[in-house]
Amino acid sequence: MSGSVYYCGRPVAELSGRESAAAIGYVMQNPEQQIVTDKVWHELAFGLENLGTPRDVIARRIAETASWLGIGELYDRSAAELSGGQKQLVNLAAVLVMQPELLILDEPTAQLDPIAASGFMNAVGRLNREHGMTILMVEHRLEEAVPMCSRLMVMDGGRLIYSGEPGSVIRQLGSRPEIMCGMPAAARLSAVLGSDTDNAPVPLTVREGRELVGRYRNDVKKLPDNGYSYQIPDTPALEMKDVYFRYSRSSPDVLRGVGLSVGVGEIFCILGGNGSGKTTTLMAAAGLIKPYSGVIRVFGRKLKEYKNQSLYRNCLAMLPQDVQTVFLRNTVREELDDAGIKPEELPFDLTGLLDMHPYDLSGGEQQLAALAKVLAQKPGILLLDEPTKGLDAAAKLRISGVIRDLKKSGMTVIAVTHDVEFAAGLADRCALFFAGEAVFSGTPHEFFPENSFYTTAAVRITRGQFTGAVTVDEAAELCRINGLKAAGNGGGA
Repeated sequence: MSGSVYYCGRPVAELSGRESAAAIGYVMQNPEQQIVTDKVWHELAFGLENLGTPRDVIARRIAETASWLGIGELYDRSAAELSGGQKQLVNLAAVLVMQPELLILDEPTAQLDPIAASGFMNAVGRLNREHGMTILMVEHRLEEAVPMCSRLMVMDGGRLIYSGEPGSVIRQLGSRPEIMCGMPAAARLSAVLGSDTDNAPVPLTVREGRELVGRYRNDVKKLPDNGYSYQIPDTPALEMKDVYFRYSRSSPDVLRGVGLSVGVGEIFCILGGNGSGKTTTLMAAAGLIKPYSGVIRVFGRKLKEYKNQSLYRNCLAMLPQDVQTVFLRNTVREELDDAGIKPEELPFDLTGLLDMHPYDLSGGEQQLAALAKVLAQKPGILLLDEPTKGLDAAAKLRISGVIRDLKKSGMTVIAVTHDVEFAAGLADRCALFFAGEAVFSGTPHEFFPENSFYTTAAVRITRGQFTGAVTVDEAAELCRINGLKAAGNGGGA
């Protein structure tokens, strides 16, 4: 409504459509909204075709960009068959082939698994370092983003409240725990331990975090109760045995003998790479797709025994990855009325949102509003597909609190997530999916310390020093229990 936006000294409004499309690349938060063609190869060529680029130039740029991002194997695939993370990589490639000078990224890693997200961030860093590309990134997953950025800007309530060198900004966040809780683990650990001073640089990377932890003794290597004594509930809520599924007769299997057993009242998190079959597993469990082989039981009964939609009445409900697909009305109040649930019956407060349009809510608010509609079904099993996608750290903590309350009421919660920090702080057990099957499961204190890549920053920071510290709070507690090393004994006092 007021103010001006300039690109290289020129008002953006004065740029021609061609200049704007070619010079300023923009990757949206929701990959579904950006893909406009049916095939990956056509999506990569679309922008260049509209600019009138010669065919041989288009072919060269596509080949180079697809190889650089490691998506060559997707070239002939249908865009509709791709996972959310794969679609995001295709969107980035479709922008990069036009060789923009400014790249704007709106939460580009929200739908990427930890390994793909790390590769994506490395690619973004190389674009900046090796090609001089200016990159403006909006992001909630900050573990790798903050250490590589030259300037960190923090917004709140539509205003820019902090801007500057990352370490300098993080020092100012002590009074804003709702923002500080999203910063890199090393910085949070330093703040909790009180080891940050105005003279010492704020640790941002895992390596710097390891240097910080190395100043402490390690006589006590693990906390007394670190989760190894967890007992799986005797009564299974969901069982899957040798489940196989493919989307068409000619396509390869997406699920290849999936076997899972989740107990009543458990919080069970499923992690794994993009395209490993996580979401497909949830859809099979929810009866939304039909496997060609295997058995699925919900509360001891086979899925096919649930007739006339009885599976979805007081039994099982699923919150999809794109929660906007749940909304049908103009206000949150109307959505709740539709679902037959009153605001005061919910385990969380939506009072201030009731008269708002669901699409005007923030990501975290949309997640809660959609969850309210799903909970109206009074399910015994709640399936969540990427429940923290697009949420800031404070919103994730609120969602975690809601899920814990649901567990206390006896509900079983099964969540597919790429967010290892979220899973580590919430789950009773975690499972790793690879190539369409579950290859390993265990409690967070069994699962994450055994992994090198699907693990938390706290594990990487404390590995070799402590055992089983999967969160920053656990790492900080072990540091306090052991105390600083004596001066001159391998670390500063």
